[in-house]
Order: sequence, then structure tokens, then C-alpha cells
Amino acid sequence: MVTNPQSGTNVVEIADGIYRINTPIHLPDGARFSFNQYLIVDDAPLLFHTGPRKLFPLVSEAIGHVMPLEGLRYVGLSHVESDECGGMNAFLAAAPQAVPLCSQIAAMVSMNDLADRAPQAMVDGELLSLGRRAIRWFDTPHMPHGWDCGLMMEETSRTFFCGDLFTQPGGGEVALTEADILAPSEAFRQPLDYFAHAPGTAAMLHRLADEAPGTLACMHGSAWQGDGGALLRALAAAVAPVA
Repeated sequence: MVTNPQSGTNVVEIADGIYRINTPIHLPDGARFSFNQYLIVDDAPLLFHTGPRKLFPLVSEAIGHVMPLEGLRYVGLSHVESDECGGMNAFLAAAPQAVPLCSQIAAMVSMNDLADRAPQAMVDGELLSLGRRAIRWFDTPHMPHGWDCGLMMEETSRTFFCGDLFTQPGGGEVALTEADILAPSEAFRQPLDYFAHAPGTAAMLHRLADEAPGTLACMHGSAWQGDGGALLRALAAAVAPVA
């Protein structure tokens, strides 16, 4: 469903009660890119990624097509960057009961100061009930880049909210695909190489693969459905440091 014809912002349900909000943009060189946010609708609704601050009107409008914006309870981020949490304080103002959700490191070094409301800092492996669903938090320091990185999985649908992993070029026109996303994401990554290539990167990816995700909720490009464990192991092989 297109929620803003001028921007092309749209919202699509990619799993039961889980919605991808997508806004395509044009980069200065004319290429297309996209920003995605993910909304889990439950007793305690959760938004993962806010999008940049200037996208708040579009993202909040899209949420309003699914549920009342003021009903948000959690606004999650993988790490502190504009596209992850640039709109955080605008969302906290619009949703009086909402709190930021992040890693303990993100809370300590950034969100305790940046956010207008105290964050809920998650412990590695912690399970948070949203009602019918629950999300599990995974600390992933320096994977793909920031020390404060963490990712999460919705336990029932096995939807893995994988942040900047598998970042794809283009406008993300296909909301959910079974086509290859590793090749285009690697072609996009290699000239920029935004991975930190930490010593534990491969082990973290294999740990996440062992969780057997069935859907990968990517922050840029299409979400993906299939054997997420196999795809994460393939990514580990592609980015792991050479011994």
C-alpha cells in the first residue's frame, strides 16, 4: 500500500503482524536507494529503525495507516546512526509511552544522552515479550560496524531484523523476495566496505545462522524469505577476515 504518492513511501505486511515501511530516494549521482523501517503490531507495538529525522513525517504517516502512532511502546535501533534513530525524539514526542530499545553499549555511550526518554537497554540473549510475540536481542559489536551494534529476532515468525546486513542498492520496490540478495548486497558493499571486519564477525554471523531465521528484514532494499541460516553463513564466508 502506497501511503504517500509524492515520495513513494509504502507499507507491506511481510509476516504476520510485521510490516515493512519503505521510502525510495535518489542519491546525488542519480542512483536509487531506500530506507526501511519495520513495525511489529502487538500489545506493545515496536518500531525498528526510525529512518532519518527528515523522514519522520513520511514514516509516521505510514504507521498511521496500520495503527495509531501514539500506541507505539518501543522504538528500537541497531546502532546510533541517522537512518537508525534520527527520528527518535520525534517518535517519543508522538508516542508518550514509547521508550528507545537498544544495546547496553548504545544506551551507555549515546542514547542516555541523545534520547528525550531513558532507553531500555537489552542484555545479549534477552527475550522481550510484546504480547503474542516476543523478540530476542543479540549483541553484535562491530558487526557490521559500530561498537554499540545489536540485532533482534521475532521468535514466532523467525523474522530476523538484520539492520545493515545485506544492504541492497535500488529503491526496494519488491517488499519480500526469494531471489538472491547476497550478490547485489556484496557488489554494493565492496567499494564502500562498511563492515568493521572484527575478529568475531564470522562467529557472530554463524551464531545468528544457528537461530534459523526464515525472513530477513533488511534496512535497505527488499526483505528476504528462505533459508536465512544458509544465507548468513554465506555472508560470513564473504566478509570474514582472511587468516
